[in-house]
Amino acid sequence: QVRFVESGGGLVQPGGSLRLSCAPSGTILDGYAAAWYRQAPGKERELVAVSTRSGRINYSDSVKGRFTISRDNSKNAVYLQMNSLKPEDTAVYYCNAGPQYGLGPYEYWGQGTQVTVSS
Repeated sequence: QVRFVESGGGLVQPGGSLRLSCAPSGTILDGYAAAWYRQAPGKERELVAVSTRSGRINYSDSVKGRFTISRDNSKNAVYLQMNSLKPEDTAVYYCNAGPQYGLGPYEYWGQGTQVTVSS
């Protein structure tokens, strides 16, 4: 059974940084596309960043220049480095991955990790 588990969320002050991690069990990330989504209270889930199987990387306009998606196949993990955090970045962040091509969403979802940006 394939599962993805996120970690690294928490409470951070505005302007601060966090790095989220996502690691699978039951599979390896090599050959998978991966993405990060987020969902704030009362809002729909939105795409934050995506790394496709062809190597294309896209970011939402709201995080471009502040967030970076990366992957380390040797550690079988995908990351989301979040810098210059703002209160509006507060949300549950979800890892999404799968062997599909295109921009997603993909087959597997993590359980989510809470990110709260507040002073």
